[in-house]
Amino acid sequence: MRPTDRDVDHALAYPEPPASPLWHRQSAKARPRPLTDAQREHNRELLDLAWRRPRSTAA
Repeated sequence: MRPTDRDVDHALAYPEPPASPLWHRQSAKARPRPLTDAQREHNRELLDLAWRRPRSTAA
């Protein structure tokens, strides 16, 4: 069987467009800020509660 023009996927004939500049991080501005001591302590307390709480069984 001979391929015809109808069998060709024309979407693949063109190069992919460049990625959006919004997908790329912008230098140091996009870096997460370090946690404060209060935030760290709060996270520790939540983790401690989660570790101590018994697991609930799925219904």
